[in-house]
Amino acid sequence: MAASPAHSQPSRAGHTADNRRAKRDQIIEAARDVLARDGVAACTARAVADASPLTKSAIHYYFRDVDEIIDQAMAAHVNAMLTSLRDVAGQPAGPHDRLWAVISAYLATFADKPHAAFLWFEYWVTASRRHSLDRASQMLADVEALFRGLLEDMPVDNPGQTAHLLLSWLLGTIVQQHTRPTSAAALHGELTRILGNRPASPHT
Repeated sequence: MAASPAHSQPSRAGHTADNRRAKRDQIIEAARDVLARDGVAACTARAVADASPLTKSAIHYYFRDVDEIIDQAMAAHVNAMLTSLRDVAGQPAGPHDRLWAVISAYLATFADKPHAAFLWFEYWVTASRRHSLDRASQMLADVEALFRGLLEDMPVDNPGQTAHLLLSWLLGTIVQQHTRPTSAAALHGELTRILGNRPASPHT
């Protein structure tokens, strides 16, 4: 017996939604490749189309503009990094060791891929210039939330405030590690001071 229109319509609608989602995902993945390779300025509709199996017209059909594509592609980059960092955070270890392991992995991400650091800052500057910082702010909040969760397992007075300070330190450290690298031991000392666990003064 043939399916009635009432039964077949939802199926067609679901297929259309799935197809649309798949096309958008293809575009986002292509944009991630362009961003990682060439940066924000080079991530145009033409460049994304060239990196994907879709046409430039299809790019414009599935997304409002290239800024929307860049925002979602950058968010995908952050989510991928957070997934990796959460895996590190889930390893069996004491709270301090877990935090340090995540920080080390975070810094290693940018040390291993120097262009990634340039990409983040280029994106933030670009988002600021177009007065559209909501997505960038959310990405930072997601990273900060990861550190806040780790700090809540430690003897820290204000995990939220400390997580904010820690993220600010990390962003500055990313830049400094490219210009005047600091040893892991020195970075660990800086982290200790941020956490407020200062060693006793030799004069006390």
